[in-house]
Amino acid sequence: MELDEIKKVRIDKLRALVDQGIAPYGGKFVASTNIAEVLTNFTEDREVSLAGRIMAVRSHGKVFFMDLMDQSGRMQLFVKSDVIKMDIIKALDIGDIIGVKGVLFKTKMGQESVRVAELVVLTKSLMTLPEKWHGLKDVEVRYRQRYVDLIANEYVRKVFIVRSKIISFIRSFLDQRDFLEVETPMIQPMAGGARGKPFKSHHNAYDLEVYLRIAPELYLKRLLVGGLERVYEINRNFRNEGVSTRHNPEFTMLEVYQSYGDFEDMMKLTEELVSGCVKEITGSYKVQYQGREIDFQTPWERRSFAKIVKDKFDINPQDDAQTMLQKVKDKKGTKVKIDKLTRSAVMKIVEDMLEEEEIINPVFFTDYFTFLCPLAKALPENPAISARFEFFIGGLEVGNAYSELNDPQEQKRRLMEDLEDDVETGNRVIDEDFIQALEYGMPPAGGLGIGIDRLVMLITDSPSIRDVILFPLMKPQAKVAESIT
Repeated sequence: MELDEIKKVRIDKLRALVDQGIAPYGGKFVASTNIAEVLTNFTEDREVSLAGRIMAVRSHGKVFFMDLMDQSGRMQLFVKSDVIKMDIIKALDIGDIIGVKGVLFKTKMGQESVRVAELVVLTKSLMTLPEKWHGLKDVEVRYRQRYVDLIANEYVRKVFIVRSKIISFIRSFLDQRDFLEVETPMIQPMAGGARGKPFKSHHNAYDLEVYLRIAPELYLKRLLVGGLERVYEINRNFRNEGVSTRHNPEFTMLEVYQSYGDFEDMMKLTEELVSGCVKEITGSYKVQYQGREIDFQTPWERRSFAKIVKDKFDINPQDDAQTMLQKVKDKKGTKVKIDKLTRSAVMKIVEDMLEEEEIINPVFFTDYFTFLCPLAKALPENPAISARFEFFIGGLEVGNAYSELNDPQEQKRRLMEDLEDDVETGNRVIDEDFIQALEYGMPPAGGLGIGIDRLVMLITDSPSIRDVILFPLMKPQAKVAESIT
């Protein structure tokens, strides 16, 4: 039966309910518990009331077995037509949302069930569910119609339940260590805090060009200036750049700042936070990700970025862009075809090459070149190297941290230098108010950023960032059709 025909049949059933004086879109229904609790603490003859969606119907004469699903699980309903009117039962379909009251019992086959005494129609579904719809296996449709994906795929619901638990753990972990959760602007008068191409908009009342934030870093540091010594934000960032299994234009980050700390403190915090989260969520420090076992036990390995690029490419932090590019070309041959790049752009190619290597267990990469880190302090004993680390897990870059630069004059010089190096984003101004804030005095501090989406990918064994974002940005369907043709 075609979808339009199925919808017509369901509308006819909806009218049949109305003709019986039954509202097909009912009101409040109070469930006494959820299905998971019932199954965990199953006791025959216990009275319960449950609400959920019908996921299967099997008839045996005047007896009907239905599978009811709520957020926590599935349970069988035992419905007899001499208790619930046959006209009501016949008007029900898979996908309808109902409320039931009854007592618990086990069937002759030993199946835990609810003997239904009352049934209330709460929502009549007009569309058939994906068991009978080819769209269930279509990844494009799954992302576009996440509401259907969540109904049809239990593992998808579990991914997003786990995501919520991960964020709750992070908040609890930081709150217990006296970090204060804050909120900073998502609409900003200039794009700053990271290098990236922003989304632009216009504020009519102020006649002002504004940007969706690339990162909250500069605002969070202003709070350190203001005397809030330990702050964090679980924030949405936006970058008008490419889309891949690892990148989405809208993504979630954790940023943490600790006054009187440094990047070593952030390294310790990272180990405790991430390994503790994995243990709390999965019950183990070891998880499977895309067929590989990742061991989150601490301490994590450390590797020197400067030493790696020296050993692999003979690149030094003092090299100019053309020298660096030529060294990469000599090593990788025709894979690098571009002839003119900035030093930062060349190093981005190098970092991408390193990301492709086999990095399974967590690794801290330290000793990044200072010119790559305009907001980080340089090491006193070696100004060409910054007090920074990035950490990689399962082939993914997950986080970044450093000892924050708090010298306003040096910070301005570095930001101006970075503007000259930045030919990708079009950003030609620096945040003078941030420099002024530093002139009031920011305490030495450590700062940390962790990609929440990528962390969820690792813990839930999800291959794509779109699998862990409820509603990822999608190309309009008309443009999809055009690209296919």
